[in-house]
Amino acid sequence: MLGASTLIAVGLIISALSLTEIVARDSQHVAQATPPTQSTPDAETKPPAPPAPSEPGTTGQRPSDIPPQPARPDPDAQKSGAQPALPPAPAEKTAPPIREKEK
Repeated sequence: MLGASTLIAVGLIISALSLTEIVARDSQHVAQATPPTQSTPDAETKPPAPPAPSEPGTTGQRPSDIPPQPARPDPDAQKSGAQPALPPAPAEKTAPPIREKEK
């Protein structure tokens, strides 16, 4: 019991000392974690650099003339040899068929 009380008292003393040190410092110094960036000379007169493409020969734009492809090709395409883009779902994730309600 005495040890716990001592630890709490030491923690409160350290917290109080830390708070007084923070208050004693310049408030601008605490709020500014990094120094402000400085502009290079002649930055206003230079034209901006074009963005670098992520891959050679690309513009960074999504192609609009290619329609999206389904993950599973239709049965005719599968017969002609088209491979599905995704593997078949595991058996535990396949639900049983939905039954029609009886009237």
